[in-house]
Amino acid sequence: MSEEYGSDFVTMVDDKGEEFTLEVVETIDYNGKTYTAFLPADVDENDPDYGLVLLCNAVDENGEEVFDTIDDDDELEDVYNQFMRILFDDEEDDSPKQ
Repeated sequence: MSEEYGSDFVTMVDDKGEEFTLEVVETIDYNGKTYTAFLPADVDENDPDYGLVLLCNAVDENGEEVFDTIDDDDELEDVYNQFMRILFDDEEDDSPKQ
């Protein structure tokens, strides 16, 4: 994801009708699907609810992009591992060489 223009944020509505904001961390194409990793934008980093949110990108019947949960535990773990490789490989690439 390019940091050239700053962070991207998405406002979503939960099952209770309450809005919350997520910051887009990275989007990947994996096994024929597109997945996006988010961090909660309105939750303190020390809050137990703070952590990576992984959602599958989909297109609804109106042609609009929507995000869906990943309900299969094996798929979720596999996608999580892919994001961790990407995110931590990027960190290692950015670290100063000695």
